[in-house]
Amino acid sequence: MKKFALLMLLLLVSVLLSACANMSYPAAPTIDNILRKQELVLGTSGNQPPFSMTTRDGQLIGFDVDLAQAMADDLGVPLKVRTMPFAELLPALAAGNVDMVISGLTMTPERNLRHAFVGPYFISGKSVLTKLETIADIEDASELNMPGMTLTVLEGSTSQEFVASFMPEAVVVPARDYDEAVDMVLKDTVKALIADYPVCIISVFRYPDNGLISTIRPLSFEPLGIALPKGDPLFVNWTENFLGIYQGTGQLDALKETWFGDASWVERLP
Repeated sequence: MKKFALLMLLLLVSVLLSACANMSYPAAPTIDNILRKQELVLGTSGNQPPFSMTTRDGQLIGFDVDLAQAMADDLGVPLKVRTMPFAELLPALAAGNVDMVISGLTMTPERNLRHAFVGPYFISGKSVLTKLETIADIEDASELNMPGMTLTVLEGSTSQEFVASFMPEAVVVPARDYDEAVDMVLKDTVKALIADYPVCIISVFRYPDNGLISTIRPLSFEPLGIALPKGDPLFVNWTENFLGIYQGTGQLDALKETWFGDASWVERLP
């Protein structure tokens, strides 16, 4: 009887060891690749003040760039930044050309079907940049829904979807980047730009002598997140923990104060 019990115990141990040996752990292709190549590749537009922007001397700066740099520092690797038009960012992530996208990107259910998201790291909302006080005073998007209303939006953004849903009668002229969009407003090519609230407010700071004004109250709720490749639970878990600690230690609030509480960096822009 003792021999039988010992045999069963040995059999149980053998089964457990075999199970442990064959246990499948969560895949980590992205984070393994980051550590192997010793660099974290960020995808961002480079022209969404104050999230990412290029200075007169070609340096890339901004809230999103600093956040990505903090992540790279914690991973112990250098940060490499690839700038591209906003509409090309998520396709670049899906193709594996960048490790993550931080670019004032709103987390939406549609985007989340194809990409993993961590956040929000910032809460934004749609706003209006214009020269017309009557437009700047609006509190409801439906007030812009009329024939003859000309608007511009960033191509591929949630602003484009927002206008299509709530202002279908307006004439929309998509812009490749925010510099082009703001220029349309400055030149009176369109009556207003619909964009995230920070973009509109910073544009007012950036062009103080051009008569630009913006709505004070955002027209929508926009949670901004960090986009990551699907299929890498370890990278998602690491990013969640990083953001939680970064926020809990007050570093995220300090970063917000740097880019939203002081507009002195505007002088470095072209």
